[in-house]
Amino acid sequence: MNWFNRKQNAVLGIDISSAAVKLLELSKTGARYRVESFAVAPVHQDVPSEKNIANVDVVAEAIKTALTLSESKLKQAAVAVPVSAVMTKIITMPDSLTDDEMEVQIMIEADQHVPYPLDEVNFDFEVQGVNRNNPEMVDVLLVVSRRENVNDRVEAVLKAGLKASIVDVESFAMENAFSLLPDPLASSTAAQTVAILDIGSAMATLTVLQDGRLVYTQEQGFGGRQLTEEIQRRYGLSYVEAGLAKKQGGLPDNYTVDVLDPFKRAMVQQIQRSLQFFVSSSTNRSINSMVLAGGCASIPGIDKLVEKSLGVPVYIANPFSDMTLSHKIKPDNLLNNAPAMMIACGLALRSFD
Repeated sequence: MNWFNRKQNAVLGIDISSAAVKLLELSKTGARYRVESFAVAPVHQDVPSEKNIANVDVVAEAIKTALTLSESKLKQAAVAVPVSAVMTKIITMPDSLTDDEMEVQIMIEADQHVPYPLDEVNFDFEVQGVNRNNPEMVDVLLVVSRRENVNDRVEAVLKAGLKASIVDVESFAMENAFSLLPDPLASSTAAQTVAILDIGSAMATLTVLQDGRLVYTQEQGFGGRQLTEEIQRRYGLSYVEAGLAKKQGGLPDNYTVDVLDPFKRAMVQQIQRSLQFFVSSSTNRSINSMVLAGGCASIPGIDKLVEKSLGVPVYIANPFSDMTLSHKIKPDNLLNNAPAMMIACGLALRSFD
């Protein structure tokens, strides 16, 4: 599969999560990006799964809806599989090998590196650089995913009338989008360790970047769905009604104190727990700053609450802060969705590899 840098035509970034499909088209003039089209469409399922696609047809319908809303004319798409669906491994290979020879060699040695039968997986690789211990060898990043994880996404895109020309990994897309964040984050020349926590509907994914490079990633089962379910239980609403009320308001006066504030405290605890996992597995014992992404990052005041708890600067992700917008984009709508668009943005950037 095409996970890494191969020359592509313009692609739509399509982020498929358990609750929504986010679609984004970018163009570029000089060094500046422009948002050509974007849309968010709900995935209509009674019980959202975690990161797996429970029903390809339901996801395909959501992609079609997003496509119609966005008015994009592009036919090629970039999608991503979740971190939990891939295995990554650094292997060393002779520097003298061509890409084709390397692929043959990896196929020969694959049994050592891949815990599944080869006919059940997709894999790709990228040369990371010269091996520190032996200048005649290079470090190669091998990425492997079970074929079903890839095929479900490719099929959903195909059923929506598009072609998935790139299958990426969500953590790589997040790393890609990080370069778009405003100062003092992305362009800091100091050695920085930045944690990005993407809290979606069903999953919180921690991605840690050191000097802009991915060093750690982990998923935890926590997300905005828990808030929606509490609203549903407390106020006797359907899941869909609760989700709309969460976004649009109109809930009773006690909502903030009785429901939202406890969820925000649970979110802070989850963030602390995620960071503890990183700290315990890392030689670098601290982070310099944190970026909150995903739908839950839009909860008012959550950045200040997390900042107070962690004692480091906390930012809300907005990859569009330095972009121009096409006339059909509603700025307020884009801004409201910006924290949840990081993965879609990282995928749309693959147009410019």
